Amino acid sequence: MLKKKKVIKIFTLLFILLAGYILIHTMIGNNKFQKLITILQLDEKQRFFIKKYFFPYKLIDQQQQKMFDQNVKLSEQKNLINKLGPYLSYLEIDKKESGTPIKLTSDVVKLSNNKILNKFRLNSGFYDGIHELMPGSGYIDFYNDKILVMSSKGIIAYTDDLNKEELVQIKNNIDEFININQFKKYKAASIKDILIFNQKIFVSYTHEIKKNCWNTSLVYGDVNFKEIYFEELFTSEKCLVPQNMWSSGGRIVKLGKNSILLSVGEYLVSHLAQEVNTINGKIIKININNNEHEIISMGHRNPQGLFFDKTNNFILETEHGPQGGDEINLIKIDVIKDGKIQNYGWPISSYGEHYGGKSAKSNIENYKKYPLYKSHSEYGFIEPLKSFQPSIGISEIEKIGENEYVVSSLKDKALYFFSLDVQKNIIDLKRVEVFERIRDIKFKNQKLYLFLETSPSIGMIDFTKL
Repeated sequence: MLKKKKVIKIFTLLFILLAGYILIHTMIGNNKFQKLITILQLDEKQRFFIKKYFFPYKLIDQQQQKMFDQNVKLSEQKNLINKLGPYLSYLEIDKKESGTPIKLTSDVVKLSNNKILNKFRLNSGFYDGIHELMPGSGYIDFYNDKILVMSSKGIIAYTDDLNKEELVQIKNNIDEFININQFKKYKAASIKDILIFNQKIFVSYTHEIKKNCWNTSLVYGDVNFKEIYFEELFTSEKCLVPQNMWSSGGRIVKLGKNSILLSVGEYLVSHLAQEVNTINGKIIKININNNEHEIISMGHRNPQGLFFDKTNNFILETEHGPQGGDEINLIKIDVIKDGKIQNYGWPISSYGEHYGGKSAKSNIENYKKYPLYKSHSEYGFIEPLKSFQPSIGISEIEKIGENEYVVSSLKDKALYFFSLDVQKNIIDLKRVEVFERIRDIKFKNQKLYLFLETSPSIGMIDFTKL
């Protein structure tokens, strides 16, 4: 009889706890939940602990729904981003610390060029986006036949077959360089790119060099599928208080046996792009053996794509313009060998405009300092191969065939295929809508791989099939 009473008490207690959980779950996000917090006198740390470990997805769902509500004003959306951002970062960090696999589910989308986009959705871990509130952002590269993906907050995972329905996590120490302390300060504080080269993995990131003073830096480590230990490779002695963390660049590509290229944005401190004593607004060449660097090009705003075309002996670079004026630029290797810095004009020349345009009173001083002339060549700068008006939110660029290339976009959610003629002019430019923001692309074995951050997913287009 006594044992039966104990069982009844246990079930009663469990019922009360379950009922309480369900009640609080339904209250999250409304005034009743706030009243409950007030009654319990919970401080911010305690409130965060409860939301983080007991009700995270409920809170995220409610806040995301508000973001999609067309009646929400822009100022309110910014408040939601500031409010929810740290929760998403903590969730992503928790997933990283757990070391558990990233589950995949697959889907297919037919594109306008008669190609099929295979999508492998990342169902956990990639929660915190660089620009959008959610879901997460990431970058892809290859080591032999394995595809590696790294999230913007430091998760690294791999597989040798996307059809296996999961990615295996790799333990790493990237949090020694960028972690929740930075993510809480700026949503766009993040990993910026990865490169696998010479059996090492290189990672660029927005580096808080000293308190509230930032620049774009590099770490590297040996490729190891159990654990990667990163150490510093390159960082600038100079840092700045950023006007915009998104304008940080960060693309990495290999250049020869012992060198890599790193793109560095000007963080919207525009005049730095024309100053040779800083790395900002530049493409720099870094010797991976001794960490020495040199500037190979300048006058860039926010370089988001790099590709070294070894066959044709040039570099293709893409960058975000201001309001309009995203660019594709060609950097000549022969000029680099001559020790000359190639200048692409920002912020003196651009086919875009300052946000708000010339009619905005707030731009009077901007146009005096930075006139944004529509010609580059007339003012001693190099003309872009292509300028997009309006902007497409240009991202990475890749070569897919002889003199054939593809560039991806974020804002426009599309791929742009084109060729270069003998005079290095862009011809046959064709837009293919993908319906998602494309953060990264890589081309391997006649397949184009994409990091799609609206899902988020790893996308794959097989060019061997019609």
